[in-house]
Amino acid sequence: MGPKKYVVLTGYEAVKEALVTQADDFSERGQTQVSENFSKGGNGIIFGKGESWKVMRRFTLSTLRDFGMGKKTIEDQIIEESQRLVEVFQSHKGKPFDPKIIINSAVSNIICSIVFGDRFDYSDAQFLNLQSVLNKNVSLIVSPKTQEARNSNKYFHEENMAATVGNLFAAGTETTSTTLRWGLLFMMKYPHIQDKVQEEIERVIGRERPPQAEDRKSMPYMDAVLHEIQRVGNVVPMNLLHETTGDTTFRGYRIPKGTPVIPLLSSVLSDKTQWETPHQFNPNHFLDAQGKFVKRDAFMPFSAGRRVCLGETLAKMELFLFFTMLLQKFHFRPPQEVSPEQLDLTPTPGITSSPQPFQLCALSH
Repeated sequence: MGPKKYVVLTGYEAVKEALVTQADDFSERGQTQVSENFSKGGNGIIFGKGESWKVMRRFTLSTLRDFGMGKKTIEDQIIEESQRLVEVFQSHKGKPFDPKIIINSAVSNIICSIVFGDRFDYSDAQFLNLQSVLNKNVSLIVSPKTQEARNSNKYFHEENMAATVGNLFAAGTETTSTTLRWGLLFMMKYPHIQDKVQEEIERVIGRERPPQAEDRKSMPYMDAVLHEIQRVGNVVPMNLLHETTGDTTFRGYRIPKGTPVIPLLSSVLSDKTQWETPHQFNPNHFLDAQGKFVKRDAFMPFSAGRRVCLGETLAKMELFLFFTMLLQKFHFRPPQEVSPEQLDLTPTPGITSSPQPFQLCALSH
């Protein structure tokens, strides 16, 4: 690409071998001119590099855990936010609307409550402006006045903390809300799958009490559908750019230090040696003959190895609770003049792969 040689890895075996088996060799973050500008030379986590990245990742993980990631407190916040989202969906009274901004806002409020200690009202002008900037540019860096922690440590400076907070805000909003929108689109496209999901919700949770993270264990079909939404939605198709940490040998090839590497996630999520019907939306990919949930090694939407998404636990909890709550309360269908067959599943290009703008009708049931 341009004057530089890149290595592209395709298929489950090659990507796993590089990111997991030879994790150390491929764990550096490749930089483009754009990411270089955002990270100001490798600050933060998403585009962070070297020792600074390791320190910030460790610090962020332990801080997020301290703030309740994966715990009951965050679960309660997600449930409360889901209930507010349901109210907005109800306010449309079954008429068509575009769910993008409101889903973005609800998901964003979870990471805001962790990082900023507060949620925003859905009509807050400043919050809506943040959403809009974020949508135009999914690598947005916001720079609130953050506290300089442990000044004695050279990595805990204002720019690094601001970049890290910005990374969490961008990554914690864009990918999860995009996955939820793919989910609603797939439910309208495949109404028989939506019916089966709703039967399971009815059987396990009923219509009154809100879903809880614990319910997931008793809901193999829902679990399979969520995994398939992530597989087919394929929200980060190219992964983020990796780079070799030193001269390395991979499958008989010599790759010099500093070579940019693209571990193509879309090639893993649609690898025909790993998936029975790679190009079809098929929850049976994650179910055995008895209808029990089955883990699949080639399910890598969060990437793998040293740079695996650090928000994976939070994202999975959010996806389950938001999606289950919405399908518990509503049946989704396209506007009257659009048939399920006409719904377009062509993604819009960008660093993340999101659905074309669409409208839906949320019918209370």
